[in-house]
Amino acid sequence: MTTSARDPRPVTIPITELEQSAFCQTDSELRTRTLEDEFKTGVEWQKVPIRYLKLKPDEISEGIAEVKAELGKDLTILGHHYQRADVVQYADFRGDSFKLSQMAAAEREAKYVAFCGVHFMAETADILTSPEQEIILPNLAAGCSMADMARSEDAEDAWGDLMGILGETDEIVPITYMNSTAAIKALCGRNGGIVCTSSNADKAFDWALARGKRILFLPDQHLGRNTALAKGIKADEMIIWSPFKPLGGNSPEAIRRSKVILWEGHCSVHTRFTPQQIDDARTKYPDVNVIVHPECIQETVAAADIYGSTEKIVQEVTNAPAGSVWAIGTEINLVNRLAKENPDKTVFCLDPIVCPCATMYRVHPAYLLWVLEGLRGGITINQIKVPEATADEARLALERMLDLAR
Repeated sequence: MTTSARDPRPVTIPITELEQSAFCQTDSELRTRTLEDEFKTGVEWQKVPIRYLKLKPDEISEGIAEVKAELGKDLTILGHHYQRADVVQYADFRGDSFKLSQMAAAEREAKYVAFCGVHFMAETADILTSPEQEIILPNLAAGCSMADMARSEDAEDAWGDLMGILGETDEIVPITYMNSTAAIKALCGRNGGIVCTSSNADKAFDWALARGKRILFLPDQHLGRNTALAKGIKADEMIIWSPFKPLGGNSPEAIRRSKVILWEGHCSVHTRFTPQQIDDARTKYPDVNVIVHPECIQETVAAADIYGSTEKIVQEVTNAPAGSVWAIGTEINLVNRLAKENPDKTVFCLDPIVCPCATMYRVHPAYLLWVLEGLRGGITINQIKVPEATADEARLALERMLDLAR
């Protein structure tokens, strides 16, 4: 059996990761400014016609309402939970990434689907919808730092190295989190793997370990670690795979001993939440309920009362009794929305520094108006189209996930 040790490559940090703090502030209310003003943050924005830069909220709102009325059932607007309030207000449906993709697929009458989210979400929607439907991302600069941490060429190299060491495909099964590119989902699809969400990762682990001796989990090490620990897999049975080091920074022996190989990726938003923030919340509110997302570091998840997906966080807070107190470790736009929708409860974010998802935040209402007015003029702006071969292989991994619920 041969092994491979590729030369290390320079460490590169995705621009989406470097720009994550661009919108951080101490004021919990995130106020949308004109696009011209928001361009001054210095992050990467997609260029738009000049007239959209100075539009005021009422002008944008009137324009979006007009186009929605004209297009009627031909248009569906999807809004992710982490979108700013000034964008979510226009959404026909709201949810997490996979729920919204399913909604898009179910909306067979809609010729156009404007996905107010980030790039990998629009890719997934394109894979799951019919060929006749057009998926539109309002701002092409709305990427995802976590997805960017797993480049397809790095993952292909890693898989080749693992096959060189392990030899047989039943030795390892790849799982990718939904927050990954279509190319990564395709890698899993053609190699007997599966996609998972933060709500069904435990079932995906069961599925994979029934078919192989170990798991390669991409791209979020924290969701992978938290899921593995909950399944009873020990910390010393897990290793980290760094794409910048030969064999991910591991020896062949360590790879053979492992049960879970965690890609070295993370969410820039959720890794901000700490056990100290939880201690501070308990000091201020002794009866507080602490709920965090499983993309948080393991120590934060262990210190919380509950952890779960975005949808689970929404359900727990919404169904909680009046008067209850909730400290939440997830994206600030969702936390603020939950606080407004549950005025009979005390709901606040664990992190006193307000840092929205900087890529999600780039879907400004003016961008939504721009792409919608394009549709009215017969032009599809920013259509997301996954190459057919990639889509077919990615769909295999997605369908395996869907089968988990059947």
